[in-house]
Amino acid sequence: MDIQAAVEKLAQAEKNKAPIAPFTSSAEAISVGDAYQIQLLQIQEKVKQGAEIKGMKVGLTSKVMQDMFNVDTPDYGHILDSMIYGQGSSINVEQFIQPKVEFEIAFVLKKDLEGPNVTVEDVLAATDYVVPAIEIIDSRIEDWKFKFEDTVADNGSSAGAVFGSKRTYAKDVDLAAVEMNAYRNGEWFDSATGEAVMGHPAKAVAWLANAVAEYGITLRAGYFILAGALSKAVPFEADEDFKADFGELGDVSVSFVREGERV
Repeated sequence: MDIQAAVEKLAQAEKNKAPIAPFTSSAEAISVGDAYQIQLLQIQEKVKQGAEIKGMKVGLTSKVMQDMFNVDTPDYGHILDSMIYGQGSSINVEQFIQPKVEFEIAFVLKKDLEGPNVTVEDVLAATDYVVPAIEIIDSRIEDWKFKFEDTVADNGSSAGAVFGSKRTYAKDVDLAAVEMNAYRNGEWFDSATGEAVMGHPAKAVAWLANAVAEYGITLRAGYFILAGALSKAVPFEADEDFKADFGELGDVSVSFVREGERV
């Protein structure tokens, strides 16, 4: 696999809003190691250009999402400062290619987490607070028809994150039992509990800390970690709004427009 060529293809796809064929459809083989190297090189290039890493996301943590994309293991991606939106933001859909939203619990760290051998208990001890979140995912791969290596190379298909304003100490709530109800344009359409994310959302964060350790990456204090979708990803268009009510964790909302301004 020509790693640098793949990095450039994804950069052009993002810039031109024109998706590319899956790397796994090429005659040139791509390994999981190649895919993570492609992802890391993309992020390094963006950091060189002034971007700042603010956190990471874990993807494909629930059975419904793994079934949706025919994989059996999580993946991860990086979240940059340019990808972050506040509660109630109005976001321009034209910056995306084929976007969807997911509803998640985000962990904000007060201490570094460095794998290997990070446990759920380590995650909870290192967590400052949790907030409800909506992740915007988008694929630079045509029609979302990819294999695991494709989405890994494509930064875990991440495109943005919207965070709720209520902060809750993780020790004060049973995150596995938290119920989420999702609404589109004011109408309920889905629900799930925190247990959908690997049995407990903190397990996803522990998995991430251990997975990135292989590449010399530490989850830093101040990072937020999107722990994974509680339910299926939902496509959206302009003039749609979403709200996810996480009960005692509070809620998070976002709207999409043609020429929205970040709040």
